[in-house]
Amino acid sequence: MAKVGTRLLTVTVAGSSATDQCATAKFTTGDQDSDFVTFADAAAGGARQYNFEATIAQDMVAGTLWDLMWSAPGTTVTVRIAPYGNAVASPTQPHFEAACVVKEPDGDFIGGDADASTTAKMPVSFVWPCNAKPTKYTS
Repeated sequence: MAKVGTRLLTVTVAGSSATDQCATAKFTTGDQDSDFVTFADAAAGGARQYNFEATIAQDMVAGTLWDLMWSAPGTTVTVRIAPYGNAVASPTQPHFEAACVVKEPDGDFIGGDADASTTAKMPVSFVWPCNAKPTKYTS
């Protein structure tokens, strides 16, 4: 069985590769805040909220994730993560996909801290809520 490595993961957002923009990319889950909990939600342990979380380098040109957050907040895009980096999903190397709502980041969006490194980039971290639990694809 192949374990997931830290260098293989690929990310696709709205049908375009975003792997070269992301330093982190993950689907996360947590308790969903709700003023109304159904008996079914309670029996299942509570409702869940799924999110796509990523950290990218600031790049303001058209077609980047930064530009998507700037130009189209509130739109829904498909996010696909291939943890093994494989182009085609399989039972042993699945892909995960969710419809996510583009949101501007909380905190740094333009600019950041100085760094003496000639290769350092100014990061932006963001959280986009998923409309449902990501779907696992095996083919």
